[in-house]
Amino acid sequence: MTRYPASPRLVFLLDTVYREGVHLRYTRDRLLPTPVDSGWVGALEDDPERAERLDAFVARYGRMQDTIGDRLVPSLLRDLLETPGAALDNLNRMEKLGLLSSVADWIEARNLRNRLVHEYMRDIEEFAAAINRARSCVDLLITTYNHIRDYTAQHLVPPEGHTWPERLNL
Repeated sequence: MTRYPASPRLVFLLDTVYREGVHLRYTRDRLLPTPVDSGWVGALEDDPERAERLDAFVARYGRMQDTIGDRLVPSLLRDLLETPGAALDNLNRMEKLGLLSSVADWIEARNLRNRLVHEYMRDIEEFAAAINRARSCVDLLITTYNHIRDYTAQHLVPPEGHTWPERLNL
């Protein structure tokens, strides 16, 4: 099998997602070691430090999800000599390549990101459920990164002077 050279941009994006994943995992593990309930959410009003950590979690979750879906996936497709399409088409291609477990799960993770950002604490029960789902979706983001990273390392050659970033632990 002929392995084509990867672009420096693809390596940069893989490294960016790796770094985002390290920080997201740290924040999740520190802030959300166990599922939360409505009491935990309601107490945010009186605990600005924890509220700030939750904001960091939400921002890091959204950033990693966006970087993978909006930047890394199209860059990978270009380096594989494919033409990126609409986001849904790209996700379907990733699923066919075995890099994404489920397009439906990814769309849920994307919608969840929007709910966390735009419906912040309007309904405490709903917000607690969204936080818990995002907590579990971190594994989806990390697993997707690892699949893309491994596939890239198998099918492309890093540009001279570059190496592939490490895998992320769950």
